[in-house]
Amino acid sequence: MNESLVVNDSSATPASGEALPWIEAEFSDRNGSLEFSTAALDFPINPWDIMLCMSGTVIACENAIVVAIIFYTPTLRTPMFVLIGSLATADLLAGMGLILNFVFQYVISSETISLITVGFLVASFTASISSLLAITVDRYFSLYNALTYFSEKTLQYVHLMLVGTWGVSLFLGLLPVLGWNCLDEPASCSIVRPLTRSNVMLLATSFFAIFVLMLTLYFKICKIVCHHAHQIALQQHFFATSHYVATKKGVSTLAIILGTFGASWLPFAIYCLVGEREYPSVYTYATLLPATYNSMINPIIYAYRNAEIQRSIYMLLCGCFQANAAYRSRSPSEV
Repeated sequence: MNESLVVNDSSATPASGEALPWIEAEFSDRNGSLEFSTAALDFPINPWDIMLCMSGTVIACENAIVVAIIFYTPTLRTPMFVLIGSLATADLLAGMGLILNFVFQYVISSETISLITVGFLVASFTASISSLLAITVDRYFSLYNALTYFSEKTLQYVHLMLVGTWGVSLFLGLLPVLGWNCLDEPASCSIVRPLTRSNVMLLATSFFAIFVLMLTLYFKICKIVCHHAHQIALQQHFFATSHYVATKKGVSTLAIILGTFGASWLPFAIYCLVGEREYPSVYTYATLLPATYNSMINPIIYAYRNAEIQRSIYMLLCGCFQANAAYRSRSPSEV
């Protein structure tokens, strides 16, 4: 959902906090939307673009480690790790897209490159958000159908979710490349050029639908966790202590997951709905940058906190990759 990151502004000397002047010859109107520029590179580098590139670098490095560990560790082949691998792959591509956007923006600037880059970023971030939804669905079914979770049917469902996730993401990423852009109609541009306002509203609306669905599923997960903790506490006769500790842990974990996701993406999604291309570009940058942080935090929440991935990292750092072949995940989630 993050696109081209050059500012369309005709001011010669920007004031503090304003975007730098990148403007194409054919677009002389003033607006604050982000765009790719074909102007000569005779200007300073926008510090917002530097921060986005740095964010992309950290994202790519973090998630590359997760992808490599899951790929090279035979024991990490359960549905949960397949979905975590999908999330890490999407975030890895998103980080690479932010880096390539910066490079192409200041080195190879053309409309064709801008369309390819924006399509790549849309597909990557859509796959990341969709993978988060798939993980949420997997966590719900792992608790709701715990007895049948480790069956072949579960793996088939996971593969179907992955096909749907990446299929829809690829389709949305191809839309700007296939013609749904504002290059020929500048008046239809959104806060992020070359995406049209209708395209951005579609992406933002899709995000809200996914967010509401995740909120509903995590609420149901929380009820199941509380019920299980209550049953275990009754069996062990430690209701006052164990029930409180288990419930608090489950609720706090869910709060971290939803809070991080919402705090990262909600500002940008809301601004996509209410923002106009004439608004100062600093608003777009200020809401776009935190959205990229979600891909930076995802591997910490979903991968590095997992005991088996920690074990694999420890074995990698120690140079002893002789993993126990019989070692298998017994829990599909860290909730």
